[in-house]
Amino acid sequence: MMERAVQQPDRVDNKPAKVAAFVRLFNDMPVRDLIANLRTKVETFEAAGRIFPLTLNDADDAPNCYICCPTSAYINYAIDETRNFAAHPLLKRALNALISACAPLVKASGLDRQAQVNNWLYSTNPVPLFDRPTVASLRSVLTTRFPDRAIVIRSLNDIADPATIAALKAEGFRMLAARQIYIFADRSAAPAMTRDMKRDRARLRATPFERVGNGDFTEADYARAEALYTMLYLDKYTPLNPHYTARYIAEMHRRGIISLAGLRRPGGELVAVTGLFENGGTLTQPIVGYDTGLPIGEGLYRMAMAMAQDHATARGLFFNMSAGAAGFKRRRGAVAAIEYNAVYAGHLARRRRVAVRIMETVLALVGIPLLRRFEL
Repeated sequence: MMERAVQQPDRVDNKPAKVAAFVRLFNDMPVRDLIANLRTKVETFEAAGRIFPLTLNDADDAPNCYICCPTSAYINYAIDETRNFAAHPLLKRALNALISACAPLVKASGLDRQAQVNNWLYSTNPVPLFDRPTVASLRSVLTTRFPDRAIVIRSLNDIADPATIAALKAEGFRMLAARQIYIFADRSAAPAMTRDMKRDRARLRATPFERVGNGDFTEADYARAEALYTMLYLDKYTPLNPHYTARYIAEMHRRGIISLAGLRRPGGELVAVTGLFENGGTLTQPIVGYDTGLPIGEGLYRMAMAMAQDHATARGLFFNMSAGAAGFKRRRGAVAAIEYNAVYAGHLARRRRVAVRIMETVLALVGIPLLRRFEL
């Protein structure tokens, strides 16, 4: 049974050793060797006894990957998403016009010049529980240190983070709707399986491909994992997604930040891969890839997702399945939630503050209904 729950304090814990390992990686190596389409600076940030990865970006970093660039997220990525309306050409043209008309507003907000808290450089960054004193402390430290940068926290949703969202709003943060995501929160030892979940497990049992465990990945597998991720997220979907490289996958795995699982031809190369990130009691799946040249009937995507869901169930984890593949995820027990970017701009110039307020209103009145109606 799905829980629509108040966030538990241990749901996201940001262990200091893992934060340190992550920040060290992005200071040891050029960012673009790790994420090929990203420019950012990564450092450690501490407030109210908590530790976070912090990213710093400027407007002249654009064009940049959307995980650090609201212009890319709200304009470029949104326009790219209108490909889903090919069967509705009039609606597609209207949406393109609306998004393009909002481009000056996003530029006026100056949100590309930002300090982003808790940015693990994934599409989904689970957020620790914040109360009002924590938010006030965080806001005070960051606005003093960065008087000309917007303060941003991504990946909040009203299933995992209602208390944190309330605290952020009370301290002046604006909630900018971003996308619709899917949460699998049944953490019981034996969750009720839907028909599709049962079929996925049957496929896993019967597949001729070999299971590859976390300790079985080789140097060649890292390169193949990049190729499989690229096939799905950059080639099939959009090149605006983070371009995780083989070096990134290898270093994140070797340093214990993510775990890996996959499927390979008997004695041969990988045909599917998934990278899993555990943070406290929460699981996300920042890396998924499979050989899109193989027949759909092989069920590679279904099996990759089943391995992640089984990992969550075995460990009693709250699984944020991120966005996309709406019908697929619903049929496997996930429920939808709107995801928000929290933005604090109270210390910025009036022009920027007004632009952020207007963005919040437009996204609430127009964006959220579209996200829900078309499951974007």
